[in-house]
Amino acid sequence: MSHASGSFLGSAGTWRRTAIVLALLAAGAVVAAWVPLARPARAAAATPAAPVGSPDTIRAHPRESVSQEEAASAPIRPSGVVTVSVYLPVIGHSALCQPIPGESYGDLSVSGDPTTRPAEEHADLNLALRGYALTDAYKGLVNRESPVDDPLAPQLPGLFADARTPAFAAVYQAHHWYWGSNSRGPLITDPEVTLAGLAVTPGETIHVPASGYDIGDGYEVLVLYASRERITFKYTREDDVVRGYALHVEGICVEPRLLALYESWNEAGRGRLPALRAGQAFGRARGDEIGVAVRDTGAFMDPRSGKDWWQGR
Repeated sequence: MSHASGSFLGSAGTWRRTAIVLALLAAGAVVAAWVPLARPARAAAATPAAPVGSPDTIRAHPRESVSQEEAASAPIRPSGVVTVSVYLPVIGHSALCQPIPGESYGDLSVSGDPTTRPAEEHADLNLALRGYALTDAYKGLVNRESPVDDPLAPQLPGLFADARTPAFAAVYQAHHWYWGSNSRGPLITDPEVTLAGLAVTPGETIHVPASGYDIGDGYEVLVLYASRERITFKYTREDDVVRGYALHVEGICVEPRLLALYESWNEAGRGRLPALRAGQAFGRARGDEIGVAVRDTGAFMDPRSGKDWWQGR
């Protein structure tokens, strides 16, 4: 999402007239306001780019504004220059985060004790706490040596309705976590990639990758954490990532009914959590890239590994 801003001022002590035309697509109307400005100009501060879904996000600078009452009561002064700023309508994220037709969500009891640390503050569940950074490693599938190839491992083409092998838009390294001090550590460098930025179309549905596992009642995964823009699920029924496969997916709109179900069980003590079936849609892409990290018995794996997560590709 892009932000445009600007200010146009005259000499000190004079009023200048600025016409702001806001094209409001959703409302289907145009609102014009003549606003007198007499404050010193301030240069817009540049903001650095941050990886999609990272907690080190860009903070947009709020536009300066006046109230409707001030605008209505202010006198219109003559000016030799009339400047018009037009803000073009864009598709908002709210349009991408509507319920997915035909989907409904169930739940399962958790095996063993629920996590004692709040999920929002748990760096194994909420990937935003760890954060991640861009790296210049190869953007594509790789063949990595490992002692055992698991034919039951989750297959990442299943993230997409067309089961494609997507373009790798970017690759990232997640941070270690110091549990003693409950703080972020250095970047994980082995493997050299721990989160893949996969190219998507904004609004396309994102699905549960199938594996050879069944956690009960035909369900594939248990949702361990969900927020408006990310989800973590596990291919076993324990409320942790200690054993089995887990998946982090970033940069999505989690389906609102699924999010509400997760929040309900989370607040109720996590004795039960939402469960999803293989191929079930759990959200939509917010932008043109989603982030995907794979974990096995807690360890971050290389999501580019063709013989593990993209078998036959």
